[in-house]
Amino acid sequence: MNDSAANAPALDASVRAELNRLRDSIDNIDAAVIHMLAERFKCTQQVGHLKAAHRMPPADPAREARQIARLRELAENAKLDPAFAEKFLNFIVAEVIRHHETIARA
Repeated sequence: MNDSAANAPALDASVRAELNRLRDSIDNIDAAVIHMLAERFKCTQQVGHLKAAHRMPPADPAREARQIARLRELAENAKLDPAFAEKFLNFIVAEVIRHHETIARA
């Protein structure tokens, strides 16, 4: 077996318990992130319908730039890499714009 767990040294029960506790926290945070993203996309879908109804462009570069600056500052304050936060937001914004384009074509 070439599995990393099989090659790892046996862990003390207290270490295993702490590892499981931390992983449970990570799993809970991941679930919260997914639910928050779902809520965010519900709001951006509404924005997309509003933009389409008023023939507004799907993208708003000025708003996006403000959001990137805001998230970079939030990331710095949270001791998170601002470049990572920017990449994450750019990924989300690209998906939002794709949704808005789809709504506008409907």
